[in-house]
Amino acid sequence: MKKKVLSALLSVAMVSSLLVGCGAAKEEGTAAKDAPAAEAGTEAPAAEGDAAAAGEGTVYYLNFKPEVEEVWNEVAAAYTEETGVPVKVLTAASGTYEEVLKSEIAKSEPVTLFQINGPVGYQSWKDYCLDLKDTDIYNSLSDKSIAITSGDGVYGIPYTVESYGIIYNQAIMDKYFAMDGAKAANMDEINNFAKLKEVVEDMQAKKDDLGIQGVFASTSLLPGEDWRWQTHLANLPVYYELKDKSISDTDALEFTHSENMKNIFDLYINNSTCAPGLLGSKAVTDSMAEFALGQAAMVQNGNWAWGQIAEVEGNTVTEDNIKFLPIYTGENGEENQGLCTGTENFWCVNSQASEADQKATIDFINWMITSDKGKDYMVNALGNAAPFTTFSDDEKPSDPLAQEMFRWMENGKTSVSWNFTIFPSQDFKNDFGDALLQYASGNMTWDDVKDLVVTRWAEEKAATAE
Repeated sequence: MKKKVLSALLSVAMVSSLLVGCGAAKEEGTAAKDAPAAEAGTEAPAAEGDAAAAGEGTVYYLNFKPEVEEVWNEVAAAYTEETGVPVKVLTAASGTYEEVLKSEIAKSEPVTLFQINGPVGYQSWKDYCLDLKDTDIYNSLSDKSIAITSGDGVYGIPYTVESYGIIYNQAIMDKYFAMDGAKAANMDEINNFAKLKEVVEDMQAKKDDLGIQGVFASTSLLPGEDWRWQTHLANLPVYYELKDKSISDTDALEFTHSENMKNIFDLYINNSTCAPGLLGSKAVTDSMAEFALGQAAMVQNGNWAWGQIAEVEGNTVTEDNIKFLPIYTGENGEENQGLCTGTENFWCVNSQASEADQKATIDFINWMITSDKGKDYMVNALGNAAPFTTFSDDEKPSDPLAQEMFRWMENGKTSVSWNFTIFPSQDFKNDFGDALLQYASGNMTWDDVKDLVVTRWAEEKAATAE
């Protein structure tokens, strides 16, 4: 994950390509003519077994990631050898997944297992998504709130996840807790914005005694480096607004939770290693280096950041001292809030496949998340941070932030879902990021920021609908 600092922008690019396909599916319908598989992807031959002869169902998986094509072919062969159930894998070429899915799902022997990128993808493919709420797959999720749901149904199961939040250095925090007059005795007491603000501002006042330059590493607002704020941080007010309205998308964001975003953004920029007016020159690498060198106690980033921190020359943060805290902003009930956890990788079972094929496909997924061989493929060969309780600690990614991610998913808190996949465009996010820089520099009021977000959201949503 050395280059994960670009993940938000790359994810948006991927989602944009998917949405083009989704739009085509809506216009042309799903009864598209079959296209030769060789033109769109690479197909692993289906194995023949006793199960096929007995009419017990087969599995046909459309794989999204060309880089793990060989692994999935190996998985298919191993499962067939063990169970006798034929498994066919077709790998779509990069950028063609929606096109290939539209073709393959309309065939007489259709795809039985496919992938959607989240709520937007579900809206395009909901007629083909089987309700999985009564399956062991769903019941084995570490955090059921991250599944794709509609009404009482469960239609998409995440098979890998990532999280982001406030990363903190436990050693520095322990040093603070031991000081006279500390505003908290331990991290467990910091479970809402009010307490976080009280602790952070006291730590900033005592930064010299703590041996730090600021509580938070610099809020990188250099153009192109501001994705942690205009995408990741902005996800929280959007999440809460959608939750209030019981919707999954909107053409008219009202930014009703903008003051809560202002709360945490102000806390970041006013209790930092860097003066607010200088943040436009700071990159993500600057921010992560400050944290790695012990110059800051906290930094907002994701579980991919351990590699960035560990590789900084002179790093002082040890594995046992790097921890996660949710991004508290002042929302009601946020004591029960977890990390911002999500994925763009959800498995769906074709509701229009035969019952035998549906059962065979569900059994196949169960094998992937319960058998020793399947779990080994999931984590070690496919590189998934699999969000299932069937994986023991020694079967999960071993880096400390991944371990923290699972700890938060399993502690009963409610994860904040990723909603930045519905942000209307990269231009919108760039404008939002520039507005945050202007605000931090004192050249723009927060009301102006809010007005810009509302206006540009509506404009870009309208443009993408044309």
